[in-house]
Amino acid sequence: MGDIVGEKLKKLVGVQGDFKSTILPMINYSYANMYMGGAGYIISMYFTVFLTDVVNLSLNQAGIVVMIATVWDAVTDPVMGIITDRTRSKTGKHRRYLLWGIPLMVVSYTLLWNSFGLNGNSNPSVAMAYFIIVYMLYKTAYTIIGVPHTAMLPELAPEYNLRTQYNSVGYLFNSAGMVPAFGIVVMILAIFGSNDNLTSESKSPFLVIGIVLSVFFGLAVLLTYAKTKEPSSLNNKVDKLDVKYIIREYVLVFKNKSFRQYFFMSLAYQFATGFYANSKVYYIKYLANQYSGYALFNAVAGVAEAAAFPLNYALTMKHGKKKCGNIVTPLMVAGLAIGLVMQSGGSLFWSALMMLSMILYPFGMSGLGFVSTNIFPDLTDVDEMITGRRREGVIATFSTLIKKSISGVMAALVGFTLQGFGLVTGDRVAEYEKSTGTLFAQSDSAVLGVRICVAVIPIVAAVISLILLKRFGMTKDDHTMIRAAIATKHKYGSVTLTDEQIKRCEMISGQKLGNTWLGIPDKNDEPHYLETDENGEYLILIEQKKLKEEAK
Repeated sequence: MGDIVGEKLKKLVGVQGDFKSTILPMINYSYANMYMGGAGYIISMYFTVFLTDVVNLSLNQAGIVVMIATVWDAVTDPVMGIITDRTRSKTGKHRRYLLWGIPLMVVSYTLLWNSFGLNGNSNPSVAMAYFIIVYMLYKTAYTIIGVPHTAMLPELAPEYNLRTQYNSVGYLFNSAGMVPAFGIVVMILAIFGSNDNLTSESKSPFLVIGIVLSVFFGLAVLLTYAKTKEPSSLNNKVDKLDVKYIIREYVLVFKNKSFRQYFFMSLAYQFATGFYANSKVYYIKYLANQYSGYALFNAVAGVAEAAAFPLNYALTMKHGKKKCGNIVTPLMVAGLAIGLVMQSGGSLFWSALMMLSMILYPFGMSGLGFVSTNIFPDLTDVDEMITGRRREGVIATFSTLIKKSISGVMAALVGFTLQGFGLVTGDRVAEYEKSTGTLFAQSDSAVLGVRICVAVIPIVAAVISLILLKRFGMTKDDHTMIRAAIATKHKYGSVTLTDEQIKRCEMISGQKLGNTWLGIPDKNDEPHYLETDENGEYLILIEQKKLKEEAK
């Protein structure tokens, strides 16, 4: 039975090789994706509206909670990156931190959804202080788990396409975290009668949600810790740690042209998705007045995003890591554009149009997301070409920092923007609708504010990200050549490249080869060219692969 399931998974992901040596390590690594995908998904859907409509903080106050936690996040991520890169352990540089982060994650995620009776109407300062502290604790837990987990990938999967396959399995496990987590939330809200509307009476179901989901996510991370293996880092050489060293480590990252391109492309992408994610609930609830369909809309969106995976994967494996972003992103823009014309009311036409946007946006958004995830591990090899060191932790810091920090900043900006435009939330809306029996009508200014946050800014940011993607230059052949050059340099002390290879290295790194570790000449003048077999594969990489298999 296990072999049959394994073969089906192999066929689904498109991986060659036996289940035990190829698919199983990917699955073991990806269990933690259930936490990172599911926990963040629920926070993006419910946390801000929980603060405004259940705890009754204002939009500004909710934004401040998220913003302060994000500033803290900006501090902890780089620290964690330095720690993992400097870790010496028989079990590897990263794995132990997954275990250490579980208790803090379970406690903080539970507290995140429990207000202990605090209410923004009566004691807003105390409520804000509580959620700031708890959210900072949760961000710390996510950093302890997320940075090492992301940093492990380049080491576990050194080959270009193998990394795509790891990320593809991880993508499936993101969904495996999001779908049951969302189902648990919907079921618990329904049991407590809070599915159609959230008010200050909805505190109890969220406490139950926090407890159940924290245990679910903790078990997922524990599985990755228990089943994933990585090489020993006992021989890891580290420099003296001081402020100057830390600053130098992160300045070096930005000397990498490919990283700079990735950074700004991901930044624009996170602006698009962050603004949309943090304003979507207000878009559905207060602009379209279709909150009764919120669970259904999100379920359809999840299915649409998952449905895009086979196309994204096929395009990536056949045409490279940029192709799916170029092809499907226009659908994302089309889905966002519906927010420019959406009107209030529950008529069949507007409900159908909302449903269409819930299909187009996630399907198109998945393309840029898939590209960003798959490009990231390759940046560590370009960084090694420049510095001569494996710095997965430092590079991973920027990957997780972009995703988490921008999301937090967007939540704050959305809150300030919507309140500035006059959007009304919380008990004021609930009491009006309860006393009059009619929907609360937001002002024209408030509706405009929602459109700006849910459509205008995301469209502009998505287009910018797509333009930057087209300028990203590294290909599969470039990456394989760089890995071969690095391996040759490590083995012989120097490497001899052709003029075309030098040109590609300089284009990708943004530096003259002589200014990089790869280009530093050795005292031995003997040339060491990159040799290939009859299939065009680099001999030194074949040699490395055989040695790794023998070590297993």
